[in-house]
Amino acid sequence: MTSEGKDADTVQDPLFILESGEVYRNPTEVKMSQIVLPCHANHCGELSVGQLLKWMDSTACLSAERHSGCSCVTASVDDIHFEHTIGVGKVVNIIAKVNRAFTSSMEVGILVTCEDLYTARQWRVCHAFATFVARRTEAGKVQLKQVIPHTQMEQMEYSLAAERRRMRLIHAEIITDLLSSSTAQLGECQEYQDAMPAERTRVESVELVLPPHANHQVSTFGGQIMAWMENVATIAASRLCNAHPTLRTIDMFHFRGPSHIGDRLVLKAIVNNAFKHSMEVGVCAEAYKGGEPLRHINSAFMTFEVLDSDRKPCTLPRIRPEPVDGNRRYKEAVARKKIRLDRKYIISCKQTEVPLSVPWDPSNQMYLSYNNVSALKLMDTRNNWVLTSEKNKVRLYTLEENQVLCFKVEMHVSVPAEQTFHLLSDLRRRKEWDQHYKECEVITQADEDDTLYRVATPSVRKGGKGKDFILLASRRKPCDFRDPYLIALRSVTLPTHPPTEDYTRGEVLCAGFTIWEESSTVTKITYYNQATPGVLPYISTDIAGLSSGFYNAFSACSHFLEANKPPSALQHNCATIVSLEKEK
Repeated sequence: MTSEGKDADTVQDPLFILESGEVYRNPTEVKMSQIVLPCHANHCGELSVGQLLKWMDSTACLSAERHSGCSCVTASVDDIHFEHTIGVGKVVNIIAKVNRAFTSSMEVGILVTCEDLYTARQWRVCHAFATFVARRTEAGKVQLKQVIPHTQMEQMEYSLAAERRRMRLIHAEIITDLLSSSTAQLGECQEYQDAMPAERTRVESVELVLPPHANHQVSTFGGQIMAWMENVATIAASRLCNAHPTLRTIDMFHFRGPSHIGDRLVLKAIVNNAFKHSMEVGVCAEAYKGGEPLRHINSAFMTFEVLDSDRKPCTLPRIRPEPVDGNRRYKEAVARKKIRLDRKYIISCKQTEVPLSVPWDPSNQMYLSYNNVSALKLMDTRNNWVLTSEKNKVRLYTLEENQVLCFKVEMHVSVPAEQTFHLLSDLRRRKEWDQHYKECEVITQADEDDTLYRVATPSVRKGGKGKDFILLASRRKPCDFRDPYLIALRSVTLPTHPPTEDYTRGEVLCAGFTIWEESSTVTKITYYNQATPGVLPYISTDIAGLSSGFYNAFSACSHFLEANKPPSALQHNCATIVSLEKEK
């Protein structure tokens, strides 16, 4: 993790050539380039993260305002992981664009890269997502226009934005539940000799909000507040380690209220816990004006490391928490560390780096569900599928990338989309049309959208063992008319359901259905599967064109859906047939 970024990502040009030959650039895209001067850096000659956060927020806000046509404020920022530091003399390039707009809020994607002017090399520093809210105009509440994606990348981000929004809306509640359940299991805080009292790391500072700190609507820039918070957090971390710490991660946070010119911002920070190579610092921002009571503006949790001369993390001193609240913060930091690792492990890494079966438990359910749905959405946005075979309007497509074979099956049915979604999302009914589903039982109903199943399939060879799968099924209804219904499937592991002698444990990396409503009675169904060694024996003859198994299975699926369509749909179809007969 050096400032030179040896494993640098390739930075792509935002210009795109459409099929018509026209050069396309996203209309919401805003770019900022800044050379890092000594006034922007700390005493180590590295760009202050607080300054970087201000630049990121300003760029993202301009992108949001370009799309909305009115002033916007920062509502929240998702987890930010800083992959590299940036030295004096380097150039910071920031690209921001609106991924998706909802009623009055929008998600803005922010990509930060660093450029060395002498070698022309560029590398990625961080990739963040911020939510901005359009402020009301004199005419009343804002209704944002929709974002229309043009490229495959834009379509992917547009689709994933709905899933990220869902996670943001339930994040605070789930984190609260996880913290309460996890801290209850931790017991008493462990005592260490020579541990530093947490009280010694406490920092409190006040800032007066002046016009340069605010936008044209006299609201304090969110990036400015984040910069002040980063400043006090860095001081608190430095007091523990007696060295200059490097900020690695900022957890997802929400702005709870606005701040304006003339406010006094009180910023408080304290080290909650120190682990072997990292420490968590909690920061709080409150505002007041005159004799008013304090208003809570924001709280955040930041993770710091201390790097040696070889840029390797140093071992940190232990900390002794304060009684009562200190013990609570200490335990919650341990729980948050596990949640943070789960989140980074499941969400942040590339799809090819996620193991086939990830252990499932309530603490990582939200992130596994996100990963499950996101993987299916990524497959759905790919546009380089190759048509392998077609029979009676059932089409089989294949795609081979990075030595991984994916396939999809596509067909239309005369059944309403919502009814199709309900019938296909109950895997217990799949054996009514899919011969590969010998048994299917519900292990647990995690919530309304996520269910764990055990599925048993027959052997493809005579006398061989059958396979069984532990599957997480995640359902999603459309966010708006531009989204399909989704049923995403992936393997997980459960301690309560280990492999048995009767079956070989199989694994599914990514599979599922997208269900598009083309009219009130016509639905397009697409089934996807990223073939793993456990799945290939069931599909190899179909892929090679030596079998009609796909056609037979999905013809049976069509008949199953038709037979179970609601009576109103049957009556509508009968009336249509009668009217056509009369016309003849």
